Formats: sequence, structure tokens, C-alpha cells
Amino acid sequence: MLNEIKNSANYVLRQTNLKPQIGIILGTGLGSIANSIKKDVEIDYADIPGFPVSTVVGHKGKLLIGTLNGIAVVAMQGRFHFYEGYDMNQVALPVRIMKFMGIENIIVSNASGGLNPDFEIGDIMAINDHINLFPTNPLIGPNPDQLGPRFPDMSEAYKKSFIKDAMKIASKNDFKLHQGVYAGLTGPTFETPAEYKYLRIIGADAVGMSTVPEVIAAKHMSMNVFGLSVITDLGVEGSIVEVSHAHVIENAKKNEKNLVLLVEELVKAMH
Repeated sequence: MLNEIKNSANYVLRQTNLKPQIGIILGTGLGSIANSIKKDVEIDYADIPGFPVSTVVGHKGKLLIGTLNGIAVVAMQGRFHFYEGYDMNQVALPVRIMKFMGIENIIVSNASGGLNPDFEIGDIMAINDHINLFPTNPLIGPNPDQLGPRFPDMSEAYKKSFIKDAMKIASKNDFKLHQGVYAGLTGPTFETPAEYKYLRIIGADAVGMSTVPEVIAAKHMSMNVFGLSVITDLGVEGSIVEVSHAHVIENAKKNEKNLVLLVEELVKAMH
């Protein structure tokens, strides 16, 4: 596994003269952030040794290297999900490659269902914690010491200072930014009303089918993480309506301007 990660990281680095400092993972419908990146190179996932290929509509399957606010970044335009049939090592592979490229800070984004009754469709939530409801974990199996400790601490999975910076950015630019707990499930079904109720009872503010495995892998390697969710549907009693993937993609774009601004300013704050 280590050789695969190193080979992939070296391949990506050979495609550019830039040395990316921040990694960005773009979730469903959030590819618009990529338009703000001044691109040096675009790499198809299929061309990267050992890299899986995204199969989900709304995930373009390209690795972008360029600058955002003058800062070198690498961005995944589309991610890999457990529900696509990938194992957890494949889901976590891009984050591990970023680490071996020399990246310490990452921004992870997703589209999610809102469980908090204060949320509205289009709202943005800074993730301050998560609940892992996947049936497995990317750290199960042999633990190479070069990746991290056998039993990594998760008391601050999402860096508090990044959340503080994000809240300041939102306040300064006069848009609403929530904080909350993200629950990660396998999917690919959207949740039933009873499941939404259960998730709210156990403390979740939003639910989705990604992010948690990537964040676990990142923290295992001592990376600093900022996570954000765009609320694309509501799992609040009395507000639950039929939802489709097309609706998720459409609703993810409702707060596009503020989302792009938040990521641009956060990259500057992380630098």
C-alpha cells in the first residue's frame, strides 16, 4: 500500500512545477469551486497509477493543480464513495496521496441532508464533529507506522481554529454559517423518515454518504481538516419531501457565491 501511495504521489508531482500546500475535496454539486482555481494542470483520475475512477453524476473525475488566491492547491473534482463498491483503502487513497505530496491542510466538502430544524436548503454548515455509521473503517487491517499510529486520537477531527476562521469570514461577508455534527452512512439510498429521526436523536445535524472515511485517514496522518456541508435537502419532521440526486446537485448550487468565497478566504487563512 505504501509503495502505491508513493508512486501515485510522485506521478502527480511530476505533472507540475507547483508544490501544492492545501488539498481540497469537492463533493456533489460543488465543482463550481474548481472554476476559481487558476489551473496549471488537470489530470484524469484514470491516468493516475492506482487511482480509482469516480462513477457518480456530478463528479467529473479530475485532479486539478493550480492556484487559489495565489496559493498552490490540489483539488479533487469528484471523490470516491463506499457505496460505489470501493473498499475503504480506495476511498482514503486520495487523502493519503495528498499527505505524501507534502500537504498538511485539507478542506473537505459535501452535499448533505439537514437534520437540524434551524437549517434551510442552501445553508452551509461547518462540520465540528462527526458520527461514523459506516460498517467499517479505513484504518482496519495492518497499520504502517509511516502513515500514523495504530490508535489515532479523534478528539479534534476538525480543526477548531479553522472553524473559528470560517465563522469570522462568514460574519465579515454577512452570510450565515452554521456549525454542527455530520453523520456518515453508506447510502446509496436517501434516509427514511425514521432514520432521519434516529440520526437527530443521536446528535447529528446533517447526514451524508462521504467525508468521514477521508477525515479519519487524514487525522491518522496528523493532517489538519476543515469540513463543510451544503444542505441540499431536509430530513426534519414536517419538511421531508421526495428527494433525488438531481435535486441534490441543483440545491448544492443555491449558495454558490458564498461557498466559493468561504473556500477562497479559508485557503488564505490556512496559508
